[in-house]
Amino acid sequence: MKDRKVQTDTQTLDRLADAAREGRISRRSFMHYSMAAGIGLSAATGLWGTSAKAQPKRGGTFRIAQHDGNTGDSHDPRLYASNADDLMAHTFRAFLTQINTDGTLGPDVAMEWSANSDASEWSFKLNPKARFHSGGKVTAEDVVASMNFHRGEKSTSTAKALLSDVIEIAADDAHTVTFKMESGNADLPWLMTDYHFVILPRNGDGSANWQSGDGCGPYRLVNWEPGINASFTRFEDWHGEGAYFDAVEVTFINDPNARQTALVTGDADATSLLENKTMAMLMRHPEVDVINLPSAQTVTWPMFCDVAPFDNVDVRNAIKLSVNRQDMIDKISFGAATVGNDFHHSPAMPYWPSDIPQREYDPEKARALLKKAGMENLSVQISTADSLTTGAVDAAILYSEHAKASGIDIKVIREPNDGYWSNVWLKKPWCMVAWAARPTPDVMYSIGYKNDAPWNESHWQNERFNKLLLQAKAELNDTLRAEMYRDMALLARDDGGTVIPYFPNYVYGKRKNVGTTGAYAANTEMDGYRAASRWWFDL
Repeated sequence: MKDRKVQTDTQTLDRLADAAREGRISRRSFMHYSMAAGIGLSAATGLWGTSAKAQPKRGGTFRIAQHDGNTGDSHDPRLYASNADDLMAHTFRAFLTQINTDGTLGPDVAMEWSANSDASEWSFKLNPKARFHSGGKVTAEDVVASMNFHRGEKSTSTAKALLSDVIEIAADDAHTVTFKMESGNADLPWLMTDYHFVILPRNGDGSANWQSGDGCGPYRLVNWEPGINASFTRFEDWHGEGAYFDAVEVTFINDPNARQTALVTGDADATSLLENKTMAMLMRHPEVDVINLPSAQTVTWPMFCDVAPFDNVDVRNAIKLSVNRQDMIDKISFGAATVGNDFHHSPAMPYWPSDIPQREYDPEKARALLKKAGMENLSVQISTADSLTTGAVDAAILYSEHAKASGIDIKVIREPNDGYWSNVWLKKPWCMVAWAARPTPDVMYSIGYKNDAPWNESHWQNERFNKLLLQAKAELNDTLRAEMYRDMALLARDDGGTVIPYFPNYVYGKRKNVGTTGAYAANTEMDGYRAASRWWFDL
């Protein structure tokens, strides 16, 4: 009987904690029922403090120090590539759906969505309260124009591949949009969170108006100097919940030390991409909170598979065998990362193929493969830049040290931060890349590995991989779908042109006077780059 009483009281406390978090119970009632359940006054007070729903407050100017700003950044969502683009898109523009702080899919401009039996047709119901900053209501025609902006043979959009199987996008009425596809796509509502798919106003000719900088997001854009700064004011008619700050100011700072200094001195209220090597020190700072989240963010080193010497699969695998992944995590990420296995599918994604053997550091085997290829004493160049991710240049230098044991001479080229995405990535045959997390493997493989994907950064072509990608996209049986993704992962690991050393945690910071719910979306930095709309000042 005693054990049953303890269990009952524990269940009662769990329900009370849930009620407090959801704001369904007063502090007085919480204390009364907690003490009745058998805990003392001090314990009940502590439980209330950790359980009570955070109460957002409105007001103040939120100052962000943001990395990866470029003078070439643009309002054109077809060209979005940088973290600065991602931040901008989520601050003054909006999407059909969003990823919640618990990793689930939630509404944005669309309130609800549904599919037919084989997921070849999806309908989205729009929020009738959604409005553009210029004053007009967001209609289904605006959504059609926004999505078609990325489609068609002449489209230059980097997100074109995500909509390649869409046959038609139609406005059924003013607030209903239907996507019709060649075959089923179980991930379509997740695809709508991609940061390219912002909702734009429709021009009179049916095209999308991106040039004006109009949006329907939580904040109205006031001023923007690409690569320098941006300022926003709260949009009072925003359809969503949040946007507690009166204004938001962003300063683009690519130097990690300068970003950290801005946070410590209070010149910034929040800072993206903190250096892992100073993480422990910052965690001891009395006015700073460090947020450290495991994620599907990925560091890649793609090799052009159609350019020598990377056109030889033995050379590619020798290079993959020449990185000591755990050493890199210990010395570069200071433990804030998950080991990679040369396929772009992290444990933070669904359908994770956990049974695939981990590729280990093996210089002896790498030497044998190079000898087989007739390329002993290989010399290659790799490009990188400080702004890509924490410790980016140091990671490449460490890799070059690892590779010496394999007889590979890796020359590290330190590229300028500004213009890296336009001048280096997709241009040079071997470089370092930092990918933001994607919600499902289909999204990642469709934009970065599919044969005709605009961001096929390794120029890899594999017919079997492409067939499996199409099959998996339409497969509604999760077990079969997982098997397909496992086969694709093996193909990418053993034939592909991309080295994946690790999946970095998102490590960023805020001042302690910045309030949050305590939960953070792990799809991108800064709470899914929605910090401006989800956080507030504890004034």
